[in-house]
This record gives sequence, structure tokens and C-alpha cells, in this order.
Amino acid sequence: MRISNILLSLPKTLLSSVIATLIFFSILFYINDGWANDRYFWSAIFRYLHVLSGIMWIGLLWYFNFVQIPSMPKIPDEQKPAIGKVIAPTALFWFRWAALFTIITGLITAYLNGYVHEALTFKGGAKNITIGIGMWLGIIMAINVWFIIWPNQKRALGIIECDPEIKAKSARTALLVSRTNTFLSIPMLLTMVAAQNLY
Repeated sequence: MRISNILLSLPKTLLSSVIATLIFFSILFYINDGWANDRYFWSAIFRYLHVLSGIMWIGLLWYFNFVQIPSMPKIPDEQKPAIGKVIAPTALFWFRWAALFTIITGLITAYLNGYVHEALTFKGGAKNITIGIGMWLGIIMAINVWFIIWPNQKRALGIIECDPEIKAKSARTALLVSRTNTFLSIPMLLTMVAAQNLY
């Protein structure tokens, strides 16, 4: 099979990537003389899934704010329906589910590492407090996605019919909350990374 046949299909590309990942994982497993089926093993698995879904979530958040929204005024009116009816709904699907999966895998990772309660209540050392700040910022951002951005985007994109005034107001609300999440994403990512080097 030619490599182009794989790369021209997203499902085939993803399946090939998963197979390659499992091969790399098997090599690492062999090099490390195997891993015990314990909390450390599952913590590594869920941390990987947490990072993977987080990249999808924040990547789409930044796509909306750095690419799509600033580009909309430059797009001719006759071409804008393609964005609002096709691209935006698909991006918002992956955006909101990636947000939820990021939170779930993050909480599982924190639980497996034994700091979920301490981090969420800001108890313990600098590491717990720092990761706790990041966790709460992420939770707030996910709540914004599901309960403010998505309901307002459904009205703004015409998925739900409403009056033009409500549609315009919903578009503005979605924009402002999306920008709020962009604002929160930078310190959130800092706390997530910095906490790994603290005790």
C-alpha cells in the first residue's frame, strides 16, 4: 500500500498512528523489562490521554481565536455560510468533547497520583497548590465551553432558530467567553508544566 493512500484518508492516518504508537509503546515496554500493572502504569496512560485531548482542546481554542474569528471579516459574505454551517459546527464538536475528556483524564491522573483532593483544596506543598490552580482553571474553562460557549454558538450559527437580536447577542457572548478561555489558557498551561518541577 502506498503511503499516500494512507495519508489521504484521516481514519487510515489515525489508525496507522495508533499502530505506530503501540509499536513504540511495546519497544519501551521491552527496554524497561516490562511495567507492572499498577497505579504508575495507569497514571502514565491517563497522563498521555490527558495531554493528547488537551492538545486537541487548546489547539481548537487557539484556532478559533487566532485564525477563524480574525479571518471572518476578510471572507466574502457569500462564502461565510461554509464556515458557519460546516467548519464551525465540526470544530465545536471536537472542541467541546476534547474539553470534557481533558478534564476527566486529568482528574483520573490526579487521583492515580494521589493528589486530587489536596490539589483541588490547595493543601500540601507548592506542587499541589500549583497543579490545583491549573486544575481549577481547566475546570472553569470546560464549564465555559459546555454551558456558555456551546449554547450561545448554537444560536449564533443558526443550529437553533432565534431572533436576529438574540443571535447577535449570543455571538458576542460566545466570543467574549472564548476570549476569556484564551486568557485563562496561558496561565493554566504554565501551572500544569511548572508543577511537574515542584515538590
